[in-house]
Amino acid sequence: MTMTERPPRTAPAGPSVGRPIDRVDGPAKTTGAARYSAEYPYPDLTHAALTHATIARGRITGIDTAEADAVPGVLAVITHRNAPAMRPAPSFSMLDLSTFASGTSVNYLGTDEVHWNGQPMAVVVAETRDAALRAAALVRLSYEELPATVDFAGAEKDARPQKNSALQSGGATKGDAEAALAAAPVSVDLRFTTPPHHHNAIEPHSTTAAWDGDRLTVHDGTQNISWLRRHLALRFGVRAQNIRVIAPYVGGAFGGKTMVWAGTLLTVLAARVTGRPVRMMLTREGVYRTVGGRTPSTQRVALGAGRNGRLTALIHTSVTQVGRVGGGPEQVTSQSRHLYDVPNILLQQNLTELDALSNTVMRAPGESIGTFALETAVDELAGELGLDPIEFRMRNEPERNPIDGKRFAHRMLREAYALGAERFGWADRTPRPGSMRDGRWLVGMGVASAYHPSWQFAANVTVRLSADGRVLVRCGFHEMGMGGATAQAQIAADALGVPFEAVRVEYGDSTLPTGPGAGGSGQTASVAASLLTACDKLKGSVLALAGRSRESPLRGRRSSTLEARDGGLWTGPAGESYATILARAGRDSVEAAVGSDTRLGAMTGQLRFMSKFMLDRRRWVKAACGAQFCEVRVDPVTGEVRVSRWTGVFDVGTVINAKTAASQLRGGIVMGIGMALTEETLVDPRSGRIMNPGLAEYHVPVHADIPPLDVHYLDEPDPTMPLGLIGVGEVGITGAAAAIANAVHHATGRRVRDLPITLDKLL
Repeated sequence: MTMTERPPRTAPAGPSVGRPIDRVDGPAKTTGAARYSAEYPYPDLTHAALTHATIARGRITGIDTAEADAVPGVLAVITHRNAPAMRPAPSFSMLDLSTFASGTSVNYLGTDEVHWNGQPMAVVVAETRDAALRAAALVRLSYEELPATVDFAGAEKDARPQKNSALQSGGATKGDAEAALAAAPVSVDLRFTTPPHHHNAIEPHSTTAAWDGDRLTVHDGTQNISWLRRHLALRFGVRAQNIRVIAPYVGGAFGGKTMVWAGTLLTVLAARVTGRPVRMMLTREGVYRTVGGRTPSTQRVALGAGRNGRLTALIHTSVTQVGRVGGGPEQVTSQSRHLYDVPNILLQQNLTELDALSNTVMRAPGESIGTFALETAVDELAGELGLDPIEFRMRNEPERNPIDGKRFAHRMLREAYALGAERFGWADRTPRPGSMRDGRWLVGMGVASAYHPSWQFAANVTVRLSADGRVLVRCGFHEMGMGGATAQAQIAADALGVPFEAVRVEYGDSTLPTGPGAGGSGQTASVAASLLTACDKLKGSVLALAGRSRESPLRGRRSSTLEARDGGLWTGPAGESYATILARAGRDSVEAAVGSDTRLGAMTGQLRFMSKFMLDRRRWVKAACGAQFCEVRVDPVTGEVRVSRWTGVFDVGTVINAKTAASQLRGGIVMGIGMALTEETLVDPRSGRIMNPGLAEYHVPVHADIPPLDVHYLDEPDPTMPLGLIGVGEVGITGAAAAIANAVHHATGRRVRDLPITLDKLL
């Protein structure tokens, strides 16, 4: 894959920020020294496995464990008949966002009720994993089966409007969109469908748990250490301070490890029952049965325009699925609130409840599937108008947010399209579908807009500067492969004026100051905001030490007039090294902190987050955006689709690390290619059972499916965000499926509005 190229920055980069520095965790991961949650040794370690329900709704009427008990090495078979009670999952509260951590509301092994096909109904603990898996398959369950709703297509008619909340809008209106649509000289009114998807992280969900009295240690590949810790404290009735969650390395997640799922809870329960450390490594099938995925959707997108190419009406409605025992709405119409200047808009998200495992967040939840429908419809209307798809988009690019007139904090979509068109060679495209060929292949080019909102959460951070010039940053954030520790080290190095190599970052442990969850593309900006504040406080403390000395050239200086560079504090020619200042003061180190993990500190941090969130929401629209350019080749005989070229240009604010940012954007595009062409979770509409629970039947892209991905970013800071950061992780998947669908139409003349785009839909 090609390396990222970027235009010159409008402001000079620091010595570290912006550079393509190798990830600090690279050596540990490439040599095998990195330990994941299923790799920590414990004396007397045991292993656990799950027995899953095979009906969608009902009650357990009988459990026969005789065969399972007889397997050599089995220590316990835990069911609702002998399991100690866990406390129920909490209801969601805006005053405590950790209540959002419940994957489902089910009190596992505390009830005989079955709520979905795959629900864990027994846990087997054995001396070896093989024995546990074998015995779990021998637990015999009998049921009283009850009527269940498991077919999403059949349940669509029962959908109800989603209500607005403080975190998400269920709908919005401006003008009279239906009347404007009816009066529009040119219009399209289209239906789209997307299937369920699963995350398929390279590291399946695994947990190692060990009790020592009322103290608990948990190794888990979580995306939110703080939420997991507080959730376990509540469910098992112990103080959060007595629980240590360790997660320095997470082998991929994409949202699937945000919530607390059955495997984690039941591992902790099994360790309490047996009095020994327990490890549970879910099989691939076990992940599908117990961890939620992306909801399916149906969407209506209707657009009306004048013959001058100006939009007059935009209608975007959706139906998505939640489980009766949990799950949340997807913000499917989010991008449709912001992308186009339209005087009449109608947006509405609808929900239908099924007897199914809760859906959960998956990379760019809502926008990934919402941009597929919107951007495919925009392309179709451009064709009806006889306009170039980029020209049509630019004619309808808004100056302010279309729904409410708020200002955009930062938006450079025009620049992204201009650079992308030049890099991709869009001018070589002939407009008529089916007009471009390369030998036997039909060639098509497509574009689509990328869009993902920007988030910033509370983060507690400490920074320690030692007299030898070394810096230690401590924060319980997460490393899932995106290079988070490397980015924060770069930020700290520039803020304090020390070499990158002088900074060490500790993360991934609940004993550290509480960090944000890794989600919403917000972790880097969230930690950076607190880190920069802590560095400023630290420099102020060092300046105060310098000010006490008559010999210091910094005596009487204000911190606001200083900058840190070359290992010291400077103002013009005056300055001296940190080592000199600390030595003169008789100090080995100086430390600064932002946030507190006391009870009062946690409440203050929560209020700080909510107040900033609500204030920003009233003032600005903050988001990353971009332009996706795709070329496909389609075999007219077999219907085979190959993505042959890709250019993506993104407005993601300041880029901290050129290498890791490009990797994140490419990863999102790869996931978008999978969503467009291969990925689909198949659910039996009679039983609710997932029929392809594993990589043998659920097809993700492999290297042979991916062309060189030409990724660029504008690297222009958002002035309302710390260091100008916006967010990188999720915007890359948005618009990708639409770009492919639009390219397929250009190649073949055939519109595919139901993902994935498989051979049968083109033949």
